[in-house]
Amino acid sequence: MKDACADLLAEYRDLAELAQALTPAQWQANTAFHGWTPWDQVAHLCYFDETALQSATDPDAFARDAMALGARLARGEAIGAVARARYANLDGPALAARWRDTFEDLVAVLSRLDPKARLPWYGPPMSARSFASARLMETWAHGQDVWDLLRRKRAATARLKHIAHIGVTTFGWTFANRKLPVPAVQAFVELAAPGGGVWTWGDPDSPDFVRGPAEDFCLLVTQRRHLDDTGLEYSAGAVQQWLSMAQCFAGPPADGPPPGGRVVQS
Repeated sequence: MKDACADLLAEYRDLAELAQALTPAQWQANTAFHGWTPWDQVAHLCYFDETALQSATDPDAFARDAMALGARLARGEAIGAVARARYANLDGPALAARWRDTFEDLVAVLSRLDPKARLPWYGPPMSARSFASARLMETWAHGQDVWDLLRRKRAATARLKHIAHIGVTTFGWTFANRKLPVPAVQAFVELAAPGGGVWTWGDPDSPDFVRGPAEDFCLLVTQRRHLDDTGLEYSAGAVQQWLSMAQCFAGPPADGPPPGGRVVQS
C-alpha cells in the first residue's frame, strides 16, 4: 500500500508543479477535453479527492453526499458545473493550494489502510489499493489534458503500470458498459515499459494480443488518444473492437478524440 501511495503522491505532485507554473491566461485556456480549462481540470480533481478523503474517513457522510450528487446529475447538472460552483471563489493558484492540501491528506490516510480494505465509491466499493490506482489514473489523464494544452511532452514513468493494469482489467467493462456482449477471449497484453523492460498480462500463447508502448496504451484507455495515433499492434476481431472504444474509467460510455485530435509537440 505504501508503494502505491508513493506513486500516487508523485503523480499528484508532478501535476501540482505544472499547475503552479501556469500563467493567468493559461489557467483559463480551453483544453481538448470538452473545452475544460486547466482550472476546470484541477477543480474536478480537487472535488473528487475531497470526496475520496471523505470516503476513507467518514463513509456515512460520503454515502449521503454521493446521493445528493447523483440527484444533481439526474436533474441535468453537468459534473463540471458542480465543481465550478464549489470553488467559484478561488483563482487558479488558490485552487491549486486547496487541492494540494487535500491530496496530501488523502495520501496520508490511504497509506495507513490495509490494501484490501473496502472503500465506498460511486460504483461498487473498491479495495484501498485499487482506490489509490484509480486516483492516480484520473490525475494522470486530466494532467495529460494540461500537458497537451501547453504542447509539451511529459516524461513517461513506471507509474504507468497502475493505469495499464486498470486498462487491461476493464476489457469486459468496456463492452458491458455499452450493453454489448463481452467476447470470450483473453488478450495477451505486452507493453514496453518506460526506461526498459516489459509488462505483460495474460497467456503469451493466446492468438488475441496487444503489443506496443505502455504510454500509448495508457493514452488510449484513458481516451486521450485515438487508436490510429498510437504505436500499438493488435489482433483483429474482438481485440480491435475493444481498443476502438476502450474506457478504463467509470461512467456512461464515452468517445475518445478523433484521429489526430490531440497533437503534441516535443
